[in-house]
Amino acid sequence: MTFQDIFKSSFLENITSVSILDMAIAILLAFGLGLFIFLVYKKTYQGVMYSSSFGVTLIALTMITTVVILAVTSNVVLSLGMVGALSIVRFRTAIKEPLDIAFLFWSIAVGIVLAAGMIPLAVIGSVIIGVILIVFVNRKSHCNPYIVVLQCVDHSSEMQAMDFLSKQVQRCTVKSKSAQKGTIELNLEIRLKSDDTDFVNTLSEMEGVCSAVLVSYNGDYMG
Repeated sequence: MTFQDIFKSSFLENITSVSILDMAIAILLAFGLGLFIFLVYKKTYQGVMYSSSFGVTLIALTMITTVVILAVTSNVVLSLGMVGALSIVRFRTAIKEPLDIAFLFWSIAVGIVLAAGMIPLAVIGSVIIGVILIVFVNRKSHCNPYIVVLQCVDHSSEMQAMDFLSKQVQRCTVKSKSAQKGTIELNLEIRLKSDDTDFVNTLSEMEGVCSAVLVSYNGDYMG
């Protein structure tokens, strides 16, 4: 192969397979929609520790997917090679929140749809998905679930504390109970009637009650 044959190779011919204008429009739209996905993620996040790096990953993932799909759609042979190359990639990072998986797939889907030229579908679909997530994820529950950790000295003080607690809350359910000599510990799931938690102070001052702890927790609840 001569020096002249190198410049006649198909590698250089693929430079103009995607126009600069198409690349610029696709990448800018990918950045805009990725930023929108990031803002929706930030607005709807309800975990314990917010990770700003995951939000930036959503923007980058949208743009990277767009670039990859633009390359794949311009060359059929390249698409086959891309499948083989990506099949060896393994991700070991654990997803802590189930909703994070939806945002990852959302970013990838937007990148694919944009690179395919379906701009209205990507924009309108993202707006609808974002509105639905904001409405449903931020929807407040009428009954706030809490856990009360109660320590009593004997059975009589336990029954007295349980009777008092049942009158102060909307619902009280025993989750676990452990008994040792001189100590009875109860884990109770309660639903508050209001935001007033002063009953915990009264509960801790009752005779025979060693301590009363009120803890809020996240999760899925039935009933």
